Amino acid sequence: MDEIDVSLLELLQKDGRITISELSKKLALSRPSISERMYRLQEKGIIEGFSARVSPLAIGRGVLVFIQVSELKVPVSDFEQLVKNDLDIIECHRVTGTVGYFLKAALADMDSMRLLIDRLIPYGHLNTSVVLTSPVPSRSILPRINEMEDHGAKS
Repeated sequence: MDEIDVSLLELLQKDGRITISELSKKLALSRPSISERMYRLQEKGIIEGFSARVSPLAIGRGVLVFIQVSELKVPVSDFEQLVKNDLDIIECHRVTGTVGYFLKAALADMDSMRLLIDRLIPYGHLNTSVVLTSPVPSRSILPRINEMEDHGAKS
């Protein structure tokens, strides 16, 4: 991976619908070269896919909640199956430390939060936090060339 790949990733993360022609102009490379680089980045698993960002507020799910789950009362596999099947939960991370899991949920209102908590209580100890604001709601992630060289991640 080189600086052109990093620039390509940056442009794609800003606008996943940007055309190959536009990328070609912005990066001063031929369209086949851009296509080849994108294919290589996908094959290496660096680009995992393309998707649309949906506003939770615009679809009536503007109450964002983080839930810390600790002291599981059931096997890990049972808990993980529950959260995978619960469409209110939009992220689940198993973490180190005193808390076992961090969940992120997008809900319609406080009553929806109560219902989610009621569903989760049998599985472990919960600590919930409602998001007031998100100064950094989501950020593009780019490799740093010097770090890639340190880890031997050259193209």
